[in-house]
Amino acid sequence: MNPIQSILEQYPVMILDGAMATELERSGADLNDSLWSARLLLDNPEAIRQVHHRYFEAGADCAITASYQATIPGFVQRGWSEQEARELIRRSVQIAVEARDAFWSSYPGSGNLNNRSTVEQSVMNQPDIEPAAAPHRPRPLVAASVGPYGAYLADGSEYRGDYGLNEQQLVQFHEPRIRELVAAGADVLACETIPCLIEAKAIITVLQQFPGVYAWFSFSARDGAHISSGERAADCAAWLDTQEQAAAVGINCTALDYIPSLIRTMRSQTSKPILVYPNSGEQYDPVTKTWHGSACTQDYGQQARDWYEQGARLIGGCCRTTPADISSVRAALRGEA
Repeated sequence: MNPIQSILEQYPVMILDGAMATELERSGADLNDSLWSARLLLDNPEAIRQVHHRYFEAGADCAITASYQATIPGFVQRGWSEQEARELIRRSVQIAVEARDAFWSSYPGSGNLNNRSTVEQSVMNQPDIEPAAAPHRPRPLVAASVGPYGAYLADGSEYRGDYGLNEQQLVQFHEPRIRELVAAGADVLACETIPCLIEAKAIITVLQQFPGVYAWFSFSARDGAHISSGERAADCAAWLDTQEQAAAVGINCTALDYIPSLIRTMRSQTSKPILVYPNSGEQYDPVTKTWHGSACTQDYGQQARDWYEQGARLIGGCCRTTPADISSVRAALRGEA
């Protein structure tokens, strides 16, 4: 069964987590690396686990794994063997599953409230996070991040889509990683920051090797009507509407101002749930790998309420968002803090 649909049948909205890299950097990690947060899968997996915990405590119904830039060729180029690369990719899911299971085992109503782990205790001590206490909450999912080919290149092309590859070449790139993520037991795949429709089509081709596996497809966008490649967001939604293994369709890693228009245009072309998890409002320069401008001053939760009213049903945050933002989203959409 589509795990996203199973939650949405019970709850009006599914709350996603926020930025992984931002939280790792706040904890002191140096992510100026072509592998980005994926480097910590080996160097400091506990840091990743703690970030997952913080988002669960903040109210996230889903953790997105630290595999966005975890690819076999990317790890091999950095000196690991192909087998070690495969193990690290699987490890990204295992870390999130371990964090989810530890959180859920001590969630109110489970009968294990006296067995909080050391990680959970440290999360509870975070001053800017209000643990989400709710008797009516779904068991969180683990979504395995499938970043675009541009994430492997680490040159910002996930915001352009100008790869110069054909669909079959993209199939060959994505298949090995998806195979490992599926084998590791992820509940759903998060195919995110996809800049062009041809890449979404390639991933669907790969998914057809794994019947019963579902994925959400989240594009990066250049404005309120077009994804990063310049293709119409409406056309992307319409094509994915015909694909059974596409569990939800939407936008991530995109400026806040474009989100309402993108929700409306995609919703008009698909009956699938619409998901959005934009950036904080700051602008990313992929050349210098730095952020500019200031975060939106409007409450993130209030914006989430607006996106929900526009038709979004999976809502979270991308770059520069925090557990505090996700707590705000939960308070706004579920009335829980």
